[in-house]
Order: sequence, then C-alpha cells, then structure tokens
Amino acid sequence: MRIAMLAPVAWRTPPRHYGPWERVVSLLTEELVARGVDVTLFATADSLTAAELRAVCPTGYEEDPGLDPKVWECLHISEVFESAGEFDLIHNHFDFLPLSYSRLVKTPVLTTIHGFSSPKILPVYKKYNGSSFYVSISNADRSPELNYVATVYHGIDMDRFTFDPEGGADLLFFGRIHHDKGAREAIEIARRCGRRLVMAGIIQDRDYFTREVKPHLDGKNVCYIGSIGPAERDNLLGSAYALLHPINFNEPFGLSVVEAMACGTPVIAFNRGSMPELICDGVNGFLVRDVEEAVTAVEKIPAINRAMCRKTVEERFTSARMADDYIRVYQRILDITRQSVM
Repeated sequence: MRIAMLAPVAWRTPPRHYGPWERVVSLLTEELVARGVDVTLFATADSLTAAELRAVCPTGYEEDPGLDPKVWECLHISEVFESAGEFDLIHNHFDFLPLSYSRLVKTPVLTTIHGFSSPKILPVYKKYNGSSFYVSISNADRSPELNYVATVYHGIDMDRFTFDPEGGADLLFFGRIHHDKGAREAIEIARRCGRRLVMAGIIQDRDYFTREVKPHLDGKNVCYIGSIGPAERDNLLGSAYALLHPINFNEPFGLSVVEAMACGTPVIAFNRGSMPELICDGVNGFLVRDVEEAVTAVEKIPAINRAMCRKTVEERFTSARMADDYIRVYQRILDITRQSVM
C-alpha cells in the first residue's frame, strides 16, 4: 500500500509549537510507517519524518513572512498530483483546495475534513462528493450535504504526555487567543472562582487579545505565557487543576481537551460541537452551558478521578488507534476503487 500523505505547509510537520493539523499528520504518518506502510510525506522541507519526505516549500509560511502562502500552496499541491501515479491513494489533509485536482488523476483521494472554516467552502466539497472520499473527525462535524466513508477521531502519542495524579491549583486555558476559543470567558470563570488562570496559545486575533485579554494580565491572577512547545506543554497540562474550554463555536474535535485528559487533568467545556464525544460528564470532566455552570463545575473537580481521565484517552484517543482506523479506511477505498474498474 503506497500512500501519499499531503500535509499543510503553514507550519513544519510536526510543528514546533502550534499547528494542530500538522501534528495529526505527523502522528498518523509515523504510526503508519511503524506498521510497514509505504508512506511519502508531502510537507515543508524542514519537516521530520521516518517516511520518505518530498518538499518544495522550504519552511512553513507562518514561520517565514517572506513566503507567499498562495504561491507555495500551489506548488506544494501540484507536486503531489503530478506524481499521483506513483501511489495507491492520496490522503489529503489540506482542506478543500486539492479536491480541484482530484478528477485529473486516477489515484483515489481521501480527504480528512479537519473542520469547516466557513459555510462558504462547502460548495467545493459538494462538487467532489461523488468522486472523492471524506472522513470526518467527529460525528458532530458532519455536513448533512456530504457523504462520509468514516469518522476517525484524532489520536495522540501517549508517551508525550505524563500522567500527574495530583495536578495543581491553577486553572488553564490552552488554545488560540480568539473569540471562538472563549479566552474572555475563561478569564471570567477564573475570576469568579478566585483561582489563578494560566493562558497559553498563539494570538490569532490581535484586536480581541488587546480588548478582551490584555487588560486582565497582571502576572498574578491571570498570566499569559505565549505559544509553547511539546516539553512545556506536558508539564503545563499535567500541573493544572482543570482545563477551561469555554468555546463559542462548534469545535470539530479539540486536541487540547484530549491532551489535558491524557495528563490526568479534567476538562470543563461548553457543551458544543464534538465536546460530548470527548467528555463524559462527571467522569473525565464537565459539560456546561455557560460561565455560571462552569464556575459551579470548578467546585466539583475534586470528584473527578484523574486516573479515569487518563484511561479515557488510552482507550479511545491514541495515535495507534487512529492509524488502525485509517488503514481500514484505506483498504475500504482501495476495494471500492478496484470494484469500480472491473
């Protein structure tokens, strides 16, 4: 089985700090290679992988402002499809744009839809609905206008996350500083609970940060530490009292939720999007409707068994399970493709 793995080129694969799509691609690629699958990773030239690496983009365009994203995305995607005949399947993690190439090649294309940035992109997915294969990353993120071959939850490398049976006293916000992620709500929850809040993540909306977050940063009650790498992430997640995830959008998955639970840290999340598929209320965290319910949930955190948080991830959200699921999807697609040409 020869797989062309098409990664985004916003960040390196795996990312140095932020880059959730690139992180998933890296974990999947390495797991597949470990199983003997012939994988060629199409990613930035500075990417790290045990697979064969093919690259035209020198580094992530988010890391080098001298790179024009449209130019390098164009060169990157064309590199894959111009060599499509070398592969049994192209696994697209690059959103909707590569679909416009898909009918130009005979190689089947599987697209993992990592979320819909806007309803405006749906027409592209609808156009290629009958000729491509789609995987959703949660049941909540499925469009009723599309057909899916499977839902495959993301997985993480459990060896990168250390279980902390005790945790600490601080609440944690770990995600993009953006209205969607509920940074302002996290500050309000922490204030009303009288607990210190540590905030980590890239500033995706500078105006929002300036207006809703910066005025509260005092280094004592609310502390922003920026975007952090894997080593710091492990310690930060494990030492938290709870992860606050007061999202204002229907999140497709939520890697930070699973990563926190892998360290034993319960999660308090607004009950939107995929959250009910990740969090079992009262077992590994709490699903709440608003800030008021989140404040009440913080008081209930001692009732959560941190070992159970870890166990949830071990049973459902490992990178090994993710790779197994995708291998089954690949085989199904190849079977369908063979039958269609007979």
